[in-house]
Amino acid sequence: MRTALFPGSFDPFHNGHLEVVETASRLFERLVIAPGPNREKVQALFGIDERRAMIAVSVSHLVNVEVAPPGTPVLVVDAARSLGADVIVKGLRVASDAEAELQQAQINKIVSGIETLFVPCSSSYSFIASKWIRDFASYGGADRVSSMVPHPVFAAIKERFAP
Repeated sequence: MRTALFPGSFDPFHNGHLEVVETASRLFERLVIAPGPNREKVQALFGIDERRAMIAVSVSHLVNVEVAPPGTPVLVVDAARSLGADVIVKGLRVASDAEAELQQAQINKIVSGIETLFVPCSSSYSFIASKWIRDFASYGGADRVSSMVPHPVFAAIKERFAP
């Protein structure tokens, strides 16, 4: 069974992420989404368990997709090995994403032998970034991000920023 791992911070999980998941679910027999921490992001909007739950509901229509369980290793190559993944999937929104993702893919390949598959987002989602959703919501726009995130995520964002 070909298994792929889709790692990321997913804070919050948005429609660009969902598009990558839907594409990868057609390419692999099993896809595991692994939300994790990101040292570059100072303050997380949602905890890992909250993200896990929102992602699980958001992808429940895909029978071969699951969310990594608690206790999954944080280091991506270790997570891939522990979950039986043959491939790491990474989404690309814009050209600037490719440079950093390519370097990570090369390091992962050298230390583990695991290949990375890049899945581009369509242009309709290329502008969406979790950072911009967090910022927009935090400045009073939580009720206006519904077109950028799956419904369960939108509900959680509205609740988080309710007056």
